[in-house]
Amino acid sequence: MKKAKAGLLVIIFSAIMQLAPFAQARKAYLSDIVVTNTRDHVLVYFTVNDCFTLEMNNAIESGLKTSFTFFVNLYEKRDLWWDSEIVALEVSHAIKYDNLKKVYEVTLSEENNKVLTVKSYEQAKKLMAEVAALKLAPLHHLKKGGRYQLRLMAELDKIRLPLYLHYVFFFLSLWDFQTDWYEVDFRY
Repeated sequence: MKKAKAGLLVIIFSAIMQLAPFAQARKAYLSDIVVTNTRDHVLVYFTVNDCFTLEMNNAIESGLKTSFTFFVNLYEKRDLWWDSEIVALEVSHAIKYDNLKKVYEVTLSEENNKVLTVKSYEQAKKLMAEVAALKLAPLHHLKKGGRYQLRLMAELDKIRLPLYLHYVFFFLSLWDFQTDWYEVDFRY
C-alpha cells in the first residue's frame, strides 16, 4: 500500500516537472514603447505581448479577477554619480468577467480606477495589455539637454483564491508571468 502511494507521488511529481517547461515556454514582453511629451508632461505608451495563455483565458472566463501591474521608473542619467530617480510609478489593470451580464469589466488605475465595460474579450484583452498616455512627470522636473532613462516592467499579479485553495491549486502559479526590465534612453 505504501509503495503504491509512493509510486503515485513519483508519477505526479514527474508529470508536473515535465509540464513546467511548457508553461514557461512563451515569455511575455513589452513592445511599442514610445516616450513623448505634451506641453506640460512626459508621456509613455507601451504594450505587453504574449501575456494571455489558454489557462489564463479559462480562469478569466470562469470569473476569476486577474490583474497586471506595470512598473515605470524615470531616471536622470548622471556620469560620475548614481542616476537620480525622478518618478517611480505602479499602474495596474484588472479584468473581471461578469457571467450574468456577459460583459468584461476592466479597471485602469492610471485613470482614477475607471471601470470600462466591454462585451468583446478581444477588446478587454487589448485594454488590459496597453498603457496609453501615462503621465510620468511634469516637464519642469526635467532639464533642457538632460539625459534620461525610462525603465519598464510588467507582471501578472498572482491569483488570490479564497481561504486555503491556493495550496490545493498550486499549479495556477505556472501561468504567472513577469517581463524583463526594458530601458529607453532619451534626451529632453
